[in-house]
Amino acid sequence: MKKIKHISIASIIGLVLLIFASCDDSSELFNVSANPNAAVLAELNFTMIELDAVNTSNPAVTLNWQSANYEQQTAINYSIEFSSDVDFTAPVVASSITGQTSITLSVNEINAAAGNSGLNPFEWATLYVRVVSSIGSQNGLPIPSNTIQFEVYPFYNYVFSDYYLVGDATAPGWNNNNNNPALFRDPTDSNVFYYTGFWAENGHFKVLETKGLWQPQFGTDDGATVGNNPGGGTDPERFPYGGGNGIPAGFHTFKINFASNTFTFESFDASGAVSPASLTLQGSSSANISMSPLSFDGHIWYATAVRLTPGELSFVTDSNTSWGSSTSFSGVATDGGGAVPIIVEDDYDVWFNDLTGRYIFIPLNL
Repeated sequence: MKKIKHISIASIIGLVLLIFASCDDSSELFNVSANPNAAVLAELNFTMIELDAVNTSNPAVTLNWQSANYEQQTAINYSIEFSSDVDFTAPVVASSITGQTSITLSVNEINAAAGNSGLNPFEWATLYVRVVSSIGSQNGLPIPSNTIQFEVYPFYNYVFSDYYLVGDATAPGWNNNNNNPALFRDPTDSNVFYYTGFWAENGHFKVLETKGLWQPQFGTDDGATVGNNPGGGTDPERFPYGGGNGIPAGFHTFKINFASNTFTFESFDASGAVSPASLTLQGSSSANISMSPLSFDGHIWYATAVRLTPGELSFVTDSNTSWGSSTSFSGVATDGGGAVPIIVEDDYDVWFNDLTGRYIFIPLNL
């Protein structure tokens, strides 16, 4: 008689689960050398480079290296790292490629890497470079190459966007190039902007990114979220209520967040607020500069296209009260709060709000 093998139901279920588990395992398995060889980055044929602020898309640096060796038939990933110190204490990744041993970086990419590494604009400084190899989709077994270096003269990399008001609720009316007041950028979150001031009766407004241009423009269709037209699309409705009733005349605070595409528009109590008789920019960055109040709203002060050099400035009133803060480009000034650092020479539009202490320095050529 034939011997019959009896297989239990439990055994069958275990076998099926094992098969499914094996089929579902898509992890990458590599058998690599215990001592893989790092990539070897070739020296450059120059030692100094001055970056051109005009032709930023031009090629600046070509890096070549000998491939890393993991003794495995797989594509190798390479991250191009820059640093202001030879120990790469805070490395900046400028680019990443897979399966190649050469890359050309543009003027803008080198300038951004220098700035993000902490190098000052318009000064010669050493920039260190290496490539870090790795394998797999999870960049496993990272190995840095040797380090090379060169001297670089970067220009300033202004990374911020600026925004302006337009509309019949605001000082310029529906003229997109009429000394349009700037929104005040939050010094800790570059996506958030504020404007506290007077708004005309039954008016509306929109936000522009560039004075003199209607796109990009920002508005709302539902009174709660931000819509935009970057060009070629349908314009959003006006703030703050879309196509509905306009603003009650008075002081209000407009806050907009370009990351979450949300905004708020709330009443502001300006009763008892008195503006200074005069306001002057004073400090080492320039000779004294008189600021002017808007005739539409005397709490908003401005100075247009003023040349500033590296140094510092404070907002000084007619009673010799000095307002300032420690953050460059934008911030909230307080009485006795120090001086605003000016870190790069350029022509600036400067705006100051004496209700909130908010200020913004907008470079015109960076």
